[in-house]
Amino acid sequence: MDVKGLVQLGTCKWQIPMEGPMRVPAILYADRQLLSEMDDKVQEQLKNVASLPGIVKAAFAMPDAHWGYGFPIGGVAAFDPDEGGVISVGGVGYDISCGVRTLLTGLNKQEVLQRLDPLIEELFRVVPSGVGSEGKIRLSPDKLDEVLVGGARWAVDIGYGERKDLEYVEEHGTMPGADPSCVSDTAKRRQYRQVGTLGSGNHYLEIQYVERIFEPAIAAAFGLEEDAVIVAIHCGSRALGHQIGTDYLQVLAKAAKKYNIPIRERELVCAPINSPEGRRYFKAMACGINCALANRQVIDHLVRQVFHDQFPKATMGLLYDVSHNTCKIENHGVEGVIKGLYVHRKGATRAFGPGRKELPERFKTVGQPLFIGGTMGTCSFILSGQDEGERLAWGSACHGAGRAMSRRAALKRWKGKSIVSDLAHRGIIVKTASFRGAAEEAPEAYKDVVRVVEATHDAGLAKKVALVRPMACIKG
Repeated sequence: MDVKGLVQLGTCKWQIPMEGPMRVPAILYADRQLLSEMDDKVQEQLKNVASLPGIVKAAFAMPDAHWGYGFPIGGVAAFDPDEGGVISVGGVGYDISCGVRTLLTGLNKQEVLQRLDPLIEELFRVVPSGVGSEGKIRLSPDKLDEVLVGGARWAVDIGYGERKDLEYVEEHGTMPGADPSCVSDTAKRRQYRQVGTLGSGNHYLEIQYVERIFEPAIAAAFGLEEDAVIVAIHCGSRALGHQIGTDYLQVLAKAAKKYNIPIRERELVCAPINSPEGRRYFKAMACGINCALANRQVIDHLVRQVFHDQFPKATMGLLYDVSHNTCKIENHGVEGVIKGLYVHRKGATRAFGPGRKELPERFKTVGQPLFIGGTMGTCSFILSGQDEGERLAWGSACHGAGRAMSRRAALKRWKGKSIVSDLAHRGIIVKTASFRGAAEEAPEAYKDVVRVVEATHDAGLAKKVALVRPMACIKG
């Protein structure tokens, strides 16, 4: 992306001034190199988002931003329902509530290395992964509706996990406002056997160890120390979420015409929040969020069982579970007044700072934990939300490294078998349901996560707490 025409507001903050139909400015958080590496479509899409009715303050892009459908991936925007604000499929994405659940094993690196091979083999056997993967849970239509309303609470109620887990899941495990009648039968049929599965694409289950602590006091509050082993579970609402997005893309396209909302890109279709179409999409999307929260809760339970079998002394506590493809009703300050805004985060993670009522007691003085995934060959980070992030981007941060090239381009450049072999030589075990998927997820196909996190930290969006390295990874 050419920096020409952008106004630099800080080391890692750039503004696209209002022009044409834009109702608010657009803000990009990135250092100069990351900005130069972003495709030009990011700037174009941000301008389009900034032109939507009822948008508040600005349209934002995180340091890992790249082209997406409608909104850029890494895009954040808040809309005021009292000012004609809209809700958009493109602002949430097709993988509704894709997110990361992070587990604390209570084990150290050397302990786990002694049994790493049988551990990852058993996890690969127990946790279904890959395109169209199915789990052991079989759901009738009525039972699936219970999942869509109950989320992680449903999973705990039937024996997957513990009640105390829910304190460390966003929305305490259940997104309010879900209505299964707003979800198509097609979407439901696609989900009957997919609860408790990783899926494919960039989803993974990774065993990692803490290599470095940046903020000892916050790390202690999070339960992190050097050489501690953690598990990251990255997945979403599977086929149900994708079908909800597909279904409502058509519904909101008609709504945009009905309400005379000018749309500059097909996937940016939207409807007024307070319209029948907007309310139905929100209720369906809430079902998608609950599906994802239930999915990660079930996988968490399966992971815990395997660890306990291999390491009886493993504690397997939950650090946190937070999504990065959602629209949430959140209270934020707007010109000195607290308002309920519909905050879209598409490939961006909620990163609430200290004191927010939504956080568990033990995090209220240090901020919300958020896991920022790198690649299976590099590193990842754990950050904490900051007060300043509220003002900067509605309490939001990056969600990962962000792709540097398309999956198609990665397939042309790399062979999955070679990637798995190369990583094995570096001491990282990769189990995959598809070598094609491994090629698509080649570490070099992503941006430099260290640079992305540094920009996030330097901008004040969130604070670096710990750097973690992969030991073994299951890819779809």
